[in-house]
Amino acid sequence: MAEIRIENVEALGKPLGQYSHMTRVKGAKETLYIAGMLSPGDGFDAQCSGVFRQIETALKSAGAGWGSVVQFTTYLVHSQDIPKFMAWRLREFPQLFPDGKYPPNTLLIVDRLVQEHFLVEVQVIAAL
Repeated sequence: MAEIRIENVEALGKPLGQYSHMTRVKGAKETLYIAGMLSPGDGFDAQCSGVFRQIETALKSAGAGWGSVVQFTTYLVHSQDIPKFMAWRLREFPQLFPDGKYPPNTLLIVDRLVQEHFLVEVQVIAAL
């Protein structure tokens, strides 16, 4: 199993949400690159919950879990959904990451996703 250390750089200040500045990985036997996950649903929260359920399924299929995640990349269609995304993470991440060490996350606002009705997509890198 890889030694994964998620940490913040004091000189960069406190992160603005449930993420950290960087992840250090030593001794990984395998790296997982999980494609951006989408989920249908009525509204942002439903889609976000579905996306993270799909990520969990992908992680488990490789013998990994949330503690194996080293980085997220999140795509939102509407900048107005940033507060919803932050609130979802504030509510859900303590359960997914009980140690309070949240992987780095790059958040991008895009024109649209593969189909018009999708509001959020999340891509993951994990290490085993």
